[in-house]
Amino acid sequence: MAEPGTSQRDWVLHVDLDQFIAAVEILRRPDLEGLPVVVGGRGDPTERGVVSTASYAAREFGVGSGMPLRLARRKCPDAVFLPVDGPAYDAASAEVMAALRSLEWGGVPVLLEVLGWDEAFLGAGPGHGDLGDPVAFAGTIREAVLEATGLHCSVGIGDNKLQAKIATDFGKPRGVYRISDETWFAEMGDRPTDALWGIGGKTRKKLAALGIETVSQLATTDAAVLAAELGPTMGPWFRRLGRGVDSSPVDPTPYVPRAHGRETTFQTDLDDWDRVAAEVRALTARVVADIDAEGRPAERVGIKVRFRPFFTVSRSLTLPGPTNDPAVLADAAVSLLDRLDERDRDRPVRLLGVRLEMVTPEGGYPK
Repeated sequence: MAEPGTSQRDWVLHVDLDQFIAAVEILRRPDLEGLPVVVGGRGDPTERGVVSTASYAAREFGVGSGMPLRLARRKCPDAVFLPVDGPAYDAASAEVMAALRSLEWGGVPVLLEVLGWDEAFLGAGPGHGDLGDPVAFAGTIREAVLEATGLHCSVGIGDNKLQAKIATDFGKPRGVYRISDETWFAEMGDRPTDALWGIGGKTRKKLAALGIETVSQLATTDAAVLAAELGPTMGPWFRRLGRGVDSSPVDPTPYVPRAHGRETTFQTDLDDWDRVAAEVRALTARVVADIDAEGRPAERVGIKVRFRPFFTVSRSLTLPGPTNDPAVLADAAVSLLDRLDERDRDRPVRLLGVRLEMVTPEGGYPK
């Protein structure tokens, strides 16, 4: 554990379900416990598709999220491959979040900011009393989730969301870990910059070109230098990340989507453009059902086309007026195919996607 806690500060906790999708499948099939389980696509590793998640046993063989299923099978030929079951994960996630919302901390209900199916931030609600030891409360969280859902989680503790998010990885699996302002550089200073939440491989390379390899180096680089090289907004922000600074509050406002989209990867590339148009219409119909569930019509339409071998383009347009008419939206989506470069129309199509951006809800989007 990073350092002894005090109850006088408002800690932020990050809860992350361990191997969530695989864990849900193992709950349904206890005989899979301890086996390498890979969930992705239609569950057939001979088809095109990517890994959605892999159990810890499968990860020991080098299988990871986003990996092609065929490569996953080569790395772990004895793995159990299962299809993605979105409704089951939706239901399990709802149970987890309900269990978290039921908790009190310091005598008042927690603040819960949902990040996705399998993770959330927790903060102390307004008017709270003594928060006690955050490590003890993290244990309460883990017990509550396990009792309500049968799923295990890890909890990170920090002075802010950045620290808590990073701390969770130190505690996985089934653990609790804490990072604070006092321990930030001891924990993170010598780590590479992409160990920070918010910095990926591309940014790491840009920083490395400036001679910035570690978190400590990033934290001590002149903000003006970073602004000049990486932009007046992003440069100083990256320096704040390096210092472990994050002022964003835990926001319990429910997420309101701006758009919905669907896409499909074809097992055999399409070279018949009548078939491509028909598939775009079918995808559009599915997305219309999604926006109808939101109760908001679309005002903008977009398509994504991935050609063989892996070349992707996108096109979009703003509609004359908002609509949820399936025929109108399908016609608009298909019309975008005519905006593709002529040379691209000779390429076989391996993936299609359709996205419908909805009108702004009354009162606007949450800040």
